[in-house]
Amino acid sequence: MSEDTQSAEGKSVADVVVERLTAWDVERIYGYAGDGNNPLLGALRRSGVGPRFMRARHEEAAAFMAVGDAKYSGQAGVVCSTQGPGAAHLLNGLYDAKLDSVPVVALVAQQHTSVLGSGYQQEIDLAAVFADVAGPYMQTVASAEQVPMVLDRAFRAALTYRTPVVVVLPHDVQNLPAPELGDELDQEHGVVVTAPEWTHGVVTPRDDDVARAVEVLDAGERIAILAGRGVAGARDELMELAERLDAGVTMSLLGKPYVDESSPLVGGTMGHLGTTASARILQNCDTLLIVGSNDPWTEFYPRPGQARAVQIDLDPANLANRYPVEVGMVGEAAHALRALTERVASRDRSTWRSDVVTWVGQWREISRQRAEVAARGLNPELVARRLAECLPHDARLSVDVGSSVYHYARQMDLPTSVPAHLSSTLASMGCGVPYALAAKAGAPGRPVALLAGDGAMQMLGINELITVAESWPGWEDPVMVVVVLSNRDLAEVSWEQRESEAQPRFARSQEVPGFDMAGYAELLGLRGVRVEMAEDLAPALEAAFSADRPTVIDAVTDPDIPLLPPFPHGREMLESMRTGLRAEGEAGSHALELLETYARMEEERFI
Repeated sequence: MSEDTQSAEGKSVADVVVERLTAWDVERIYGYAGDGNNPLLGALRRSGVGPRFMRARHEEAAAFMAVGDAKYSGQAGVVCSTQGPGAAHLLNGLYDAKLDSVPVVALVAQQHTSVLGSGYQQEIDLAAVFADVAGPYMQTVASAEQVPMVLDRAFRAALTYRTPVVVVLPHDVQNLPAPELGDELDQEHGVVVTAPEWTHGVVTPRDDDVARAVEVLDAGERIAILAGRGVAGARDELMELAERLDAGVTMSLLGKPYVDESSPLVGGTMGHLGTTASARILQNCDTLLIVGSNDPWTEFYPRPGQARAVQIDLDPANLANRYPVEVGMVGEAAHALRALTERVASRDRSTWRSDVVTWVGQWREISRQRAEVAARGLNPELVARRLAECLPHDARLSVDVGSSVYHYARQMDLPTSVPAHLSSTLASMGCGVPYALAAKAGAPGRPVALLAGDGAMQMLGINELITVAESWPGWEDPVMVVVVLSNRDLAEVSWEQRESEAQPRFARSQEVPGFDMAGYAELLGLRGVRVEMAEDLAPALEAAFSADRPTVIDAVTDPDIPLLPPFPHGREMLESMRTGLRAEGEAGSHALELLETYARMEEERFI
């Protein structure tokens, strides 16, 4: 049955799907076409008020776009694909959503129900494929009457559990006539009638848990706070409590965008790619308050037994998940933090506060010095620093995975008005351009910036630059600044080979082919700029943020800039890194020299 014939005869199940998406206030659905989801795409074409179809170049990128959309908007992202290869391509993006606790609804096509089990063309066992990534809700639609209920439950599950869910739509089911309902909702055996409704209440911690938490915090002399993604919407409450407790504040990578890094009490991101100030705060505290974080870098927490700990989390399953917590508080961060601020005692912790402020100041000086270290080409830390300085206050930032994340964490102190997102827990390369496209799709009038390495760009990003070229003429604000750290090396893994394995860089696995990123951008009708000298960097960025179209800045950077963990962990890794670099011979001499320079900076500042 053709789409036009089908439309003339009445609504199909695919039309009902689009109507339900509209009822759930879905504005965009990311995806890629295939024979399996043709009925759904036809319904999107016919709809005058339904979601806008956002076409990627690959289903993996479409899934990343849906994740990015959810991260920037706070709502559920939606992605669709055909069966077989299209469905399999979604997995990486959906795992990104699962590990970072992001709601995504995936609408996945399947072959006709009459051939399932026959080993038909593009038939794969979708229930088995998605069983892990879509644990809370994964359902195949088998009848027309089932569609509204399945979609309603899918959205409620995604939003409640902050996770991806999957709805499988067989091709023939999409083409079935829509169920006939009168003016009144029908009631009959075997039919469940639901509504597109979801909300959440205000979750506040129990009073006795607050009292126990106050007792622990009041007894603390040296208090540290670890803030994660759960402090979104509670920035002011967090800093008010920190000021009252004279607490040093550190962040997980997911918590970084939600903390005011201008405060002298904020030591920056914790963990392997974090700051030395954050390490000092966590290593010297006697009391730890974890707020909305489930960060897995447990070796960078205080030593077990060193600190009494309180944890605030909306999910009770996260309590004491990473550290032996004495008091757990279940509730939203803003309410829990206000409850603590109202009840904790005011006392003199000026000695600890002075230590924290000193460490933060020392780190900021080290960060500045690192960015100014002479390099062969551009110092990538300087590139990240200058990008942060040029960001408009209404910008949105996307960061791809690799060495760029280290430079983002250490050099980019963002205005509190700039949301920044990346694939954190899964740490998947290739997310950057899809995230940036989602950021722009959700706010076409705001400038968007992206920091990515050339490895990530060659993995997936250059394909989605085609999508940028296709999309930007429809944007209210044409500014998208794509900054590529072109060092022709998978630098993060190269440094991991030296650090973790005490082995030399395996060139055959690490070399990234030369690619004219600026020329490619020009070929697509975008602006392309190649920058090799530090003095040309700021003018190139300023021009990009005032350009009449997206700009790709091909920043030629030095792969030998060390990715040194914060001390003392970094000090413990020095000898293995030296061993790996010495084994590289002359090729490793420049990187070894830079490593020693970085190590001296740490030792001189943190005595």
